[in-house]
Amino acid sequence: MGVTLKDIAKKAGVSIATVSRILNKDLTLSVNEQTRLRVEQIARDLNYKKHLFSTNKTPKIAIIQWYSPSQELDDLYYMSIRLRIEKLGQSRGFETISIYQNHIDQVPEDITAIIAIGKFSTQQAQKMNKLSQNVIFVDFDSLNLGNDCVVPDFDNAIKLVINEFDSEGIKDIGFLAGCEKTTDNKEVSDLRRLYFEGYLREKGQYNPDFVFQGDYSWKSGYDTIKKELEVLKDKFPHALFVANDPMALGALKALREADINLPKRVSLISFNDTASVKYVFPAISSIHVPRDEMAQNALDILQERLANPHKKPSKIVVRTWLNKRETTKN
Repeated sequence: MGVTLKDIAKKAGVSIATVSRILNKDLTLSVNEQTRLRVEQIARDLNYKKHLFSTNKTPKIAIIQWYSPSQELDDLYYMSIRLRIEKLGQSRGFETISIYQNHIDQVPEDITAIIAIGKFSTQQAQKMNKLSQNVIFVDFDSLNLGNDCVVPDFDNAIKLVINEFDSEGIKDIGFLAGCEKTTDNKEVSDLRRLYFEGYLREKGQYNPDFVFQGDYSWKSGYDTIKKELEVLKDKFPHALFVANDPMALGALKALREADINLPKRVSLISFNDTASVKYVFPAISSIHVPRDEMAQNALDILQERLANPHKKPSKIVVRTWLNKRETTKN
């Protein structure tokens, strides 16, 4: 049996993905020169000659985006993840093809791997697994389906939100949630809502009247908060957490039209932290999800799987943090 990337990784004390990227001359890899030289020397010492991809054919990744192109334009979060996977994938020697609105039937037969971005049903995941043995999900916890995945740390994110509002002395906290459904109309549980309701119940601060429902669009954020301001009037909560940036922008417009002072009367925190919330007035505080890191981890998992097809499925949870701006007090 010949020398494998796993053998080199073990001897060098780095991951298989790092070995693969070094030997494939991936210039985007952030690694010190000493590590790079050590891996290359170990490869030579072990007489490693086999390229990660043994055929002359360029490996091809199908990037399946659950959104349509127009939906992507409304939610830059998913667009930025897709673009980063495309750029990094190509720099690592892959050919990439992007498929929108989960049109699995458009996946080419000669595909090497699939990276799926968004929310998917069990049936959709099963269809992808029939097309390739190498399927990675991004922003969707597929570990129980037997697939690798990369997800944000929702648990820590919600704790950061509630702790921030607590530090401002606010006990009545509202949440503008979104209803997520896959493209085959299966409802997906939103962990943000589950954690939010759970933590507030523990603190004795949960009020179901302060949980509002949108559909993740700018219009639903605007319409929902405009309606709730009319219904609740002075009882509208003093803090509002919003499940994504487009809805937060709509909510901000409704609040400003009602002459609500932010953050004096209402503190507002969004989720995802795309560029759109930085350049409005007032600039919106938001939980930052590092999209570049999610894309990089997805490709790292993929390269490890290609090097070691029998590797057990893994889940990477990417750290989130709160970027404070003008809609929070502290």
